[in-house]
Parts: sequence; structure tokens; C-alpha cells
Amino acid sequence: MAKLSTAAWVAHDLGLSASFGGLLFGRTAMNPSLKYIESSKADRGRVLNKTWNRYNAVNVLSFGFATASWFAGRAALSGRSIGKDAENLSRIKDFLYISGAVSGLASVISGYRLANQAPDGAVPIEDGSTPAAETPEQAQKLIRTVNVLGNVNLAITGSLIGITTALAMKAQESGGWTITSKLLP
Repeated sequence: MAKLSTAAWVAHDLGLSASFGGLLFGRTAMNPSLKYIESSKADRGRVLNKTWNRYNAVNVLSFGFATASWFAGRAALSGRSIGKDAENLSRIKDFLYISGAVSGLASVISGYRLANQAPDGAVPIEDGSTPAAETPEQAQKLIRTVNVLGNVNLAITGSLIGITTALAMKAQESGGWTITSKLLP
């Protein structure tokens, strides 16, 4: 078994999993639960910004590992050895990685800008996705931007996982891939 390619594939899959899982947890569990912090709406914002900005480092590294391993493999293989469908899926995956990197970095930057709207990130919020009535207008815009980008990133990362699975299944059906994979480091 090719050890380097296997390690790269594991790094790729773990990177996508960590990214998707963190985004999904944040969007579906953490953000809505912030409304239960009763001390103040500013404390909700502080927890939101501290938590997401801490996870951003994990998310950027995870998505970065997945992206780097994908494009390193793409430098050697086009998907042609598997077939035309795999070649097309590979191109779509390239596009999704680039889109995910751009939207992810835009989300991280917007999140940092949001945190800087108040001392210690204490922007008043109702919950992790909803500004409070007293949230300044610029912070409200940033919350909306981060929400949209977060949903886009979740969809892109989920799509990448789906395409990865489809490519793996196509590879199992391909005699050409069987020969090519034996040559990998």
C-alpha cells in the first residue's frame, strides 16, 4: 500500500471532516444556544466571538490540509485515469476548493472585524446568528455577512465530502486507477 498517498488521503478526509463538523456544530448547536446566556447580550457576543475566532484557527488548518493534499495529488493525477466522469468531478472539486478558501477567508476576516466592533468582542446579540436591537449597524451587517458566508462554507464543505466519496467509488470501478494507484508513493 502506498504510504505517502494514504497519509495524504487521510489528511484530506480528516481536514474536511474537522471543517464540516466544526461549522455544523457552530451553526446548529452553539449559535442558537447563546440565547441562554442570561447575564447580558454583550456576554453572548463575547462568547460567540471568542469561540468562533478560536475555532477559526482549527478550521483554516483543517481546510488547508485538505486543500493542500488535494492539489498535491492533482498535480500528479487529473482524474483521466479513472474516466471522464471522474475528470469532470475533479474539476468541480478544484472549483469548490478555491471557492471554499475564498469564502472561508472572507468569513474569518469578517468574524475578526465583528469581534473588533466592541471591546473584548462583546457585541450585543440575541443569539449567534441574530443581532440584538442595540447592536450597532456595522456589527449587524457583519453578523449577516458571517451568517451567509458560514452557510456557504458549510454547503461547499459538504459538497466536497460528497464529491470525494463519488470519486472514491468511481476509482474502485476503474481498472486504470488500480494500475495508477500502485505507482503512487
